[in-house]
Amino acid sequence: MAEEPHPRPRRSDPEHATDSEAPKGRTDRPVALVTGASSGIGLATATRLADAGWHTLLSGTDRARLDELADRTGGRALPEDLSKPDGPARLAEAALADAGRVDALIASAGLGWRGPYAQTPSDTLDRMIEVNLAAPLRLVRLLLPGMLERRRGRIVLIGSMAGQVGVCDESGYAATKGGLAMFAESLWYELRGTGVGVRLVLPGAVDTPFFDRRGTPYQRERPRPVSAERVADTVVATIATERDRLYVPQWLGFPARIHGVAPGVFRRMASRFG
Repeated sequence: MAEEPHPRPRRSDPEHATDSEAPKGRTDRPVALVTGASSGIGLATATRLADAGWHTLLSGTDRARLDELADRTGGRALPEDLSKPDGPARLAEAALADAGRVDALIASAGLGWRGPYAQTPSDTLDRMIEVNLAAPLRLVRLLLPGMLERRRGRIVLIGSMAGQVGVCDESGYAATKGGLAMFAESLWYELRGTGVGVRLVLPGAVDTPFFDRRGTPYQRERPRPVSAERVADTVVATIATERDRLYVPQWLGFPARIHGVAPGVFRRMASRFG
């Protein structure tokens, strides 16, 4: 018996969306989808990308701030709650409907919480897992086929030093960022030679509303927070480079290497210097 033909892709199914489906806002400029664009690293990155000539698709949960950023940069506001399991699918569908393609995904949305792990609120832990880890994986799964078909694209994941070396009283957050780092590492092997690049940006503390939202201000002596704009400059630069793992500031790569080769030494240093 003859095999049934594959069904025609539908716009309501972002996993099977194709560039041939006419979008509402097709553009000749490269298209970047930025999550977490209503504040912090995401906002700064979206601004830098717009200044560099990109068409930006701006996602976040604060509609008013997204609209203001879109008006200022010429981007498109696509508000979405990525803490919901179906949020990434809705966002991918909206992005492809608006621009027809995504040339770069900047996954910068993130949530944190500080305190003893046994006291972590269950709903906070669930939201961290969804936003920090599950949402980037789901978005990549939905947008990667189009990039592979075009043989070009960039996936930029915003990790954290907490996911490289661990941080006291941030076990849940560190676990989500550590998982994201291993996802980036594994995907890098898979995508070699495809034209699609994976980049992992690893900031230390960043001066953003992140710490206010987690309920605990930044209290460590080292490292001192860097600006969101400094991280954004690294994100934009890494899109055009071959470096796949970048620390912000760069000197954080040194303690990360110590942790990798001599974790016992690193723990003693961390206990002494905080």
